[in-house]
Amino acid sequence: MGIIRKASLGVTLGTAAALGYVRLSTSIIAPIPLNDALYSSSTFKKYNLHRNAATNDVCVKTIPLNRIRPELLQKEGDLALEFCRAVWKGWGYSIQRRYLHRKYFGTDTSSHLWTPDQIAASNFEPGTILTDHFEVVERTPTEITVRCGDSPRNQGPRASDGLFAIGATIDKEAQVARLTLKSCFFPSDRKVEGDKGPMPGWIENLHQWYARILMVSAARSLTR
Repeated sequence: MGIIRKASLGVTLGTAAALGYVRLSTSIIAPIPLNDALYSSSTFKKYNLHRNAATNDVCVKTIPLNRIRPELLQKEGDLALEFCRAVWKGWGYSIQRRYLHRKYFGTDTSSHLWTPDQIAASNFEPGTILTDHFEVVERTPTEITVRCGDSPRNQGPRASDGLFAIGATIDKEAQVARLTLKSCFFPSDRKVEGDKGPMPGWIENLHQWYARILMVSAARSLTR
């Protein structure tokens, strides 16, 4: 019993330490500031047809430029693209990726990105579909935006809709790379009155922890 107790204590302390690192190494801004370019983008206006209130936040992590892999700083857009790849092929998304593969992989979805190797080779151009759950709808040198909330096979308005933007910018003055994961969830199939987003508080909190985990998982792939 003593060995079991010590092992359990070790697991508990290890988990607490890991969660502490995830929390301290990332930050959450909620809601996304109203002056953020997301709200004025044609993509947001296209999918949030009724301008419904959204559950939204941004997870942020900064990394000193001297820790970033040098080859990712040579050409504009390379850092954001590699960060996007790292989000989807990393350990943070691995459980959901395997679950979606078991549930939705088939003849109709075989052209989607399912494996880490497929993800690593993709340029994530608009129209790229990942695990029957995300579709790239906008791509700039600093941000790749995917539509989420339902299968991309449902192209119309949805009861559950949203945008997830994966971004990376370089601040040469501060000598840091700024990584961001913006989430914005809303219903698009009807007008909803009020100023509250669709997620209850406890689900929003879980989502923010998931965003932190995705961030930490992906950031490791960018450093040397």
